[in-house]
Amino acid sequence: MALPEHDVADLGLAQAGVRRVEWAERAMPALGRVRDRFAAERPLAGRRIAACMHVTAETANLLRALKAGGAEIALAASNPLSTQDDTAAALVAEYGISVFARAGMDPAAYDRNLATVLERRPHLLLDDGCDLVNIAHLERPELLEEAVAGCEQTTTGVIRLHRMSAEGALRLPMVAVNDTATKRMFDNRYGTGQSTLDGIMRATNAMLAGRTMVVAGFGYCGRGLAERARGMGARVVVTEVDPVKALDAVMQGYTVLPMEEAAPIGDVLVTVTGNRDVVRAEHLASLKDGAVLANSGHFDVEIDLPALEAMAVEVRREVRPQADEYVLGDGRRIVLLAEGRLVNLGAAEGHPAAVMDMSFSVQALTVAWLAENHAELDPGVLEVPRRIDTEVARLELEALGVRIDSLTEGQEEYLNSWRA
Repeated sequence: MALPEHDVADLGLAQAGVRRVEWAERAMPALGRVRDRFAAERPLAGRRIAACMHVTAETANLLRALKAGGAEIALAASNPLSTQDDTAAALVAEYGISVFARAGMDPAAYDRNLATVLERRPHLLLDDGCDLVNIAHLERPELLEEAVAGCEQTTTGVIRLHRMSAEGALRLPMVAVNDTATKRMFDNRYGTGQSTLDGIMRATNAMLAGRTMVVAGFGYCGRGLAERARGMGARVVVTEVDPVKALDAVMQGYTVLPMEEAAPIGDVLVTVTGNRDVVRAEHLASLKDGAVLANSGHFDVEIDLPALEAMAVEVRREVRPQADEYVLGDGRRIVLLAEGRLVNLGAAEGHPAAVMDMSFSVQALTVAWLAENHAELDPGVLEVPRRIDTEVARLELEALGVRIDSLTEGQEEYLNSWRA
């Protein structure tokens, strides 16, 4: 079999990747049902898809479903630290999908790979952080001539898309897959909460019970992280800029402080905001000896890394895997995890497959919906049709063997009539 075009680390890792992908598949029953449906109906026949996503076993199962639906796919990594080289090899050698991703690749290679998948002149874009869409609009607009729509699956990416749309720069209808109920509740809250702690524990082997964890940001990701850290016995302090979210944190029993007061008392500080400069130079200067810094918000700009580099008199790389120690002039040591990138993917394996089952089922069905209905859609940021979110929740319940009630005819009539 002729292999598709690719740039991966080692095709010899393919069989190890297949085992990893198949292990994840066991925990993704809803997506498996979507794949079976796609194989029968072929809703993506003739469609070219360019994807910028984390190259993990869970992503591999999404791409297998899209390929079963008839799509031709080219994948670039959205984060060099999250790329699983064995999964990348399996996608190429076993599943016939073009992949351009290597673990730890430099920024130049990252940009080159994004350009490569765009050169396929895709009809549909799948993005994770808006980098693919951003480069296409700013640097290679001619490659969008055949593009009809796309999906974005992160909070950070959706924020960027809204800004593009507000400025009249967005040329495509882009669906905010991140904003569905299933994505926010399960992926952002339960997935990010568990996987972030997993990354911190793997990188540090630290005891959390009795220690103070500062959670910067109390959106769905921050809530999930705060819940799980408290469940492990940590004292949780929340920082926020949104009064409503801060009030929510207070009502849930967390201490809420500005970062200038939280930083000096934190043993572990985690940013989950999707914004930049959340932990700045003045906060870094007040950290206690041995404080651990991690980011789970998306890009490596939430912690002011240039300021940290400037403050350090010595940097000890890899004191543990994915843990760098910055020694300050007064002898204090600050530990940065996963280079300030996503700690749950850089130092762990990302969300559990069972969580991604729902998110990727929503994404697969949304891609099929876009392929069929794009001509009726205007450029801008769109919501996932509610019926897709509901359908995925039902598929997941069926897979879990859970049964729920249905509305009676009388109840339907009552809800749909104001005269009742």
